[in-house]
Amino acid sequence: MSVPLSSPASRPLVVRTRGELRDALTRPVGAPTGGRAVVMTMGALHDGHLQLVRAARERVGAAGQVVVTVFVNPLQFGPGEDLDRYPRDLDADVALLAGLAEPAPGRPAVDLVFAPPVEEMYPGGDPIVRVTSGRIGTVLEGAFRPGHFDGVLTVVLKLLHLTRPDVAFFGEKDAQQLLAIRRMVADLDVDVEVVGVPIVRDDDGLALSSRNAYLSASERADALTLSRALRAGAAAAATGQGPAAAIEVASGMLNEHPGVVVDYLALVDPATVDDLEPDHVGPALLLVAARVGSTRLIDNLAVDVADPAASTARPGGTQ
Repeated sequence: MSVPLSSPASRPLVVRTRGELRDALTRPVGAPTGGRAVVMTMGALHDGHLQLVRAARERVGAAGQVVVTVFVNPLQFGPGEDLDRYPRDLDADVALLAGLAEPAPGRPAVDLVFAPPVEEMYPGGDPIVRVTSGRIGTVLEGAFRPGHFDGVLTVVLKLLHLTRPDVAFFGEKDAQQLLAIRRMVADLDVDVEVVGVPIVRDDDGLALSSRNAYLSASERADALTLSRALRAGAAAAATGQGPAAAIEVASGMLNEHPGVVVDYLALVDPATVDDLEPDHVGPALLLVAARVGSTRLIDNLAVDVADPAASTARPGGTQ
């Protein structure tokens, strides 16, 4: 049972500086012995973020330490993007975290919130040395947002150094970002386990995003086309029609809605985001990015591309 929001025991400790963070991580907090997990966010928390927190707490247990970072990272926003209007409400975020069920009596679900100002994260201004995302950062999302993944990886690496977790949790909605982080951790020998958590959706199928708050009622109705198109494309792939058919079906649905302006729609290798061969069979990832009104949304769905030969061999299949 959750403790009321007014109870001090249910609220995480909020720190804003590196020094405060260092003290909080070295000071016993409920005698953590189950390891430390971190969930990195830009705030404007919703149930998708809370699902990451729940997964983190389940992993480290009641004796472990869960850290949530809240930082709107300017390095990952390009010119003309929504950095200035990105929603920020730390008090509401902390209240939401405080409302989560306690792992043990008197213990908050989240032990610590690190919410640094920009000058604390980048005390010398924009960093001269940054992490480069390499080829991953030049395709799909990286092609439409040049430098985005370099900014993401730079702040993620800094936050990993500062919070020193055993395990870090990220949402699978940002599939290309998750792949880039995993490659960075592997390629640079960062001693942390990266765990992906499945996409959380509203009842109507829309993937949860802080940017959903920008959508008007009519725009939200248009935005539902993204998840519907992905499901239709996945269904086409599963019937043995091949990768091209999955794209054709999904694209056809998206094109029926003039309020949806597609940046990209791609069926890729989930381990590399490389394009699939025309005769590919097996796991794949169907990705979409589109603008609905002034709001840019992304979504994805795991796809199993069936073997056309197996499909035609089934009863009722084409001979």
